[in-house]
Amino acid sequence: MGKKQVPLRAEPDREPREQYAALPWRRAADGAVEVLLITSRETRRWVIPKGWPIKGLKSPKSAAREAYEEAGVTGDVAKKKLGVYHYDKRLASGRMQHVKVTVFPLRVEAEADAWPEQGQREKLWTRVEDAAPRVDEPELQALIAAFRPE
Repeated sequence: MGKKQVPLRAEPDREPREQYAALPWRRAADGAVEVLLITSRETRRWVIPKGWPIKGLKSPKSAAREAYEEAGVTGDVAKKKLGVYHYDKRLASGRMQHVKVTVFPLRVEAEADAWPEQGQREKLWTRVEDAAPRVDEPELQALIAAFRPE
């Protein structure tokens, strides 16, 4: 019997299948709420900053770290989640993985001139009512459309 073939670059089945996201927001000069959307690196769809849990960080801080790395924004992240949405992520292996994303509002206080994923994504500040239809995931659309900062 031959040995079982194992792909050289096998991607682990990530556990938990949960990511944390930030919904960066600010108030425009006229008082309207604006949220920040970014493009995904692969498909260039409009999304919000998100990523896998970061060891040693609680979920809101993990979301805030992703917002800095992917969009260059920092600020005050809420400890209470805004909500949850789901999507299917294509892994490097080509396999699809169902992912639950917990979203935390992040009141943006500063935008960096340089950040880790600068040049890999586009950024768009837009009003809540214009942001929701730009994202593909229906549950994320609903979270954005209903967002009212405290």
